[in-house]
Amino acid sequence: MCRIVGIFSSNTPVSKLLDIGDVMRDELAYGGPDDKGNYTDDGLYLGHRRLSIIDVSKGGHQPMQFNEWVITFNGEIYNYKEIAAQLEERGYTFVSNSDTEVILKAFDCWSYACIEKFRGMFAFALWNKHAKKMLLCRDRVGVKPLFWYKDDDVFLFSSELKAMRKYPSFNTEIDDEAVSLFLQTGYIPQTHCIYKYARKLQPGSFLEIDETGNFKTWKYWDVNDITVDNYTNFSEEELIQKTEELVTESCRLRMVADVPVGVFLSGGIDSSLITTVLQKANSSQIKTYTIGFEDAIYDESVQAKKVADYLGTDHYEYKCTEADFLDVIEELPYMYDEPFGDSSAIPTHLVSKMARQQVTVALSADGGDEVFGGYDRYLLTYKVYSKLRFLPAYLKKGIAATIQKLDAEKIAKLSGSLLFNQLRGLEWRLPKFANVLQATGLFDFYSKSSSNIPLSLLAQLHSASQVPLFVGGEKYADNGFYSLLGKADIATYLEGDILTKVDRATMQVALEGREPLLDHKIIEFGLSLPDHYKIRANKGKWILRQVLYKHLPAEFIDRPKQGFAIPVKKWLHQNLKSYIDGMIHDQAFLKLFKFDQIVLQQIVRSFNEKKNNTVNPYFIWSMYSLYCWYLTWMKNS
Repeated sequence: MCRIVGIFSSNTPVSKLLDIGDVMRDELAYGGPDDKGNYTDDGLYLGHRRLSIIDVSKGGHQPMQFNEWVITFNGEIYNYKEIAAQLEERGYTFVSNSDTEVILKAFDCWSYACIEKFRGMFAFALWNKHAKKMLLCRDRVGVKPLFWYKDDDVFLFSSELKAMRKYPSFNTEIDDEAVSLFLQTGYIPQTHCIYKYARKLQPGSFLEIDETGNFKTWKYWDVNDITVDNYTNFSEEELIQKTEELVTESCRLRMVADVPVGVFLSGGIDSSLITTVLQKANSSQIKTYTIGFEDAIYDESVQAKKVADYLGTDHYEYKCTEADFLDVIEELPYMYDEPFGDSSAIPTHLVSKMARQQVTVALSADGGDEVFGGYDRYLLTYKVYSKLRFLPAYLKKGIAATIQKLDAEKIAKLSGSLLFNQLRGLEWRLPKFANVLQATGLFDFYSKSSSNIPLSLLAQLHSASQVPLFVGGEKYADNGFYSLLGKADIATYLEGDILTKVDRATMQVALEGREPLLDHKIIEFGLSLPDHYKIRANKGKWILRQVLYKHLPAEFIDRPKQGFAIPVKKWLHQNLKSYIDGMIHDQAFLKLFKFDQIVLQQIVRSFNEKKNNTVNPYFIWSMYSLYCWYLTWMKNS
């Protein structure tokens, strides 16, 4: 696991490229503290910062060369030994035990087709000294980040934006469409970037650029190509067994390391499954890590400890205080050098910091919800959309108006303890429901249900063209409704939010995060399963539950989905109120992002006075996050 940077500028002397490139590279030293390297050619600089995981010797030093190829690589190829054996049969020899050398020689042997052999997470740049061309590549779902920038005669790439900002002529003009998407979701989905001239390389893609500056991109893998299979020749028991085998194999591959490995354990289905599989396969105790909360509403540490005790792991937990969270908030704008509004970045960073004291690699369980139908919104979309689509427009408008007048907090209190967990978050779910009543189609429905602010209100606030999150038709395969929604989330929410959150939180403390449930073989299998293998009896991840029932008591598995949340609304009303007040009066901020001050004041006032449910607290959090990012990166630039 590493950090990479590069410059391609034919008009810049090598000596200048070396000076600038090393500054860019070392801006990311925290993510690669073990080694550093560079390579220069006419108009080219490649830089590398290394976190040593596989072959910690000097044999893994980068950039690495073989014949006409030079590579700077971030990530892991988990099946590299298998590929190396195939290459040795063709006459190749190896001088190291690193997966980097395997990538180089695989390209030399099979060219672009070698990418089909790679199982892992990766982002790399490959320079061909003879052809004077550079190839960028990103893994299938975007576990590892890769930004690129083109303006005038310079092309830059890096693992994080802060490195490219060190280039003297980097253009920081804001991308209005990215702002629109961020305010809706709290993250910026690919290929957008907060800066107009920068982009994220799409997951599963190549980008090739030559010395004249001409470039092209193409995809080698696309989640939308996965089709649903009815699996009529398989029994349920056989498919459950296949699921367990795939997860077991994926976990085994991700234990390949020459350093200590641990697991993030929340106590939910996905992390319990990963922990179960790994502990069953290991004679010694694996290390598990959990973050707990003082507020019992948000605390999953008790459940995580039950799972850890049952499996016999070497378990560690840390109870976070409000002071801990407020301290981390100040670090977020630098850690996430694009605006990032997922509040769970705070506990994710804290658990990463705790784990790093003992291990260098931590397995996370992201991806299960998207692939196996775990999100509540999938079932809700199926049930609600199928009914709402037939209601007359005037009736939907009336229902929406009524919903906006309801007092969510009073409803939750009157419900008593019986429905308390089910009604958590009602204050922001109600305005979303009022918003989706205006949907004109399935993807419009899903876009509105995923947005923190109605486009009509956003258009009043933000004087730029508004971009919907999801676009697409109504068609989906028979029995493939949940796979359709899963694909949409994999291309947006998973890449832009979840994987971004984990990558920056872990790499900030030089910890490698690995994602077993995002092995492409698991994704291709999971998304090909018919709907009834995902959601049954109103419970998601049916097939994963069946695997877990073999190993854990049912009461550990059949409990409400909780998520990794913090008391955002409380903080915004109390601890962070003065920051919000400063934001709505900062004229330079309002001008840069093209915000209407009066509209913003009205939104914040409505939120503070708690008069109705028109304002989602996560929208206010996103605005706060954007303002913090502005103060860190733009105010004095």
